[in-house]
Amino acid sequence: MFRSLVALVLTLAATSSAFVPHHGAHHRRHNNIGAVSYVPRSTSYKLAERYEGKNFFDGWNFFTGDDPTHGNVNYVDGDKASKLAYVQDDGTVVIAVDDFSDVAAGGRRDSIRISTKKSWKRGLFIADIYSMPHGCGVWPAYWSLGNGKDWPNAGEIDIIEGVNNNVQNQITLHSGPGCILDKATDALSHLLGTSCESSNGNNAGCAWQQKSNKTFGHLFNMQAGGVWAHSVEDDAISVWFFDRDAVPADITAQKPDPSTWGTPTALFPNTQCDISSHFLAQSLIFDITLCGDWAGPAYESAGCPGTCASAIADKSNFNVAKWKIASVSVYQ
Repeated sequence: MFRSLVALVLTLAATSSAFVPHHGAHHRRHNNIGAVSYVPRSTSYKLAERYEGKNFFDGWNFFTGDDPTHGNVNYVDGDKASKLAYVQDDGTVVIAVDDFSDVAAGGRRDSIRISTKKSWKRGLFIADIYSMPHGCGVWPAYWSLGNGKDWPNAGEIDIIEGVNNNVQNQITLHSGPGCILDKATDALSHLLGTSCESSNGNNAGCAWQQKSNKTFGHLFNMQAGGVWAHSVEDDAISVWFFDRDAVPADITAQKPDPSTWGTPTALFPNTQCDISSHFLAQSLIFDITLCGDWAGPAYESAGCPGTCASAIADKSNFNVAKWKIASVSVYQ
């Protein structure tokens, strides 16, 4: 994950947060209904991969390098990972931060970042998630990263991301030069920024912020989570979110038909961005970092006590810093 080196702190009506999409800061704009709308496609998707249950981790690699976003974490694998990445008896997949070890203020806690061994140029990707990490100092993400070029020239798609006590999820694209989100695009979320081009000096990306306060953090978890589906095609990258009690029957039946799902939660059409050249074959990623380039600068404005560095020392702060996942499905 190549997140920003600089964070911009913005204030929301519902909560204070820094909008740094996996890797930059956003300038918030309100979305107006526009002329560029989702066009239902007739693609008949077939299940290609399904990650779930006891074999979930067989299809993923564990990242053990330094956190590119300068978080207070050590990404681990092997025996250390076995206590943080495991499958419960009921088949629920858990990915967690160490909440049992003593760590000094400003130190590093063990955590997990995993990515699929396979990558896909196009397709439909569906993540069924029961709960997500949240809390002061916590920065989780479910995203994908392109292969074959240096970041951001192979593209990055951030499906779930937020920090601290955020309650509204942020969906972001990062690309090389020449990719713009058409500001006339029609989607169900708030438009945050339209320049997808990212770099270490200016990597806000183009982004949408979901409107519901139940799309990130505690309230999302209290409703037993929900489902995110996103398609990557030459004409658009489209994202849908469904509350737990509103998941379409075709998803449950593993016969998804996005043409019946209506206006996307977030839409990135090809009208001012050549999707196929900016977003190469993508690997899916889950991670949890702490503090770092976004959660750290946004810590105080989120109403969190003390400092982010001091929060690291209190292991009880991370009791709910866990992903709980039912399944991730890939359709081609």
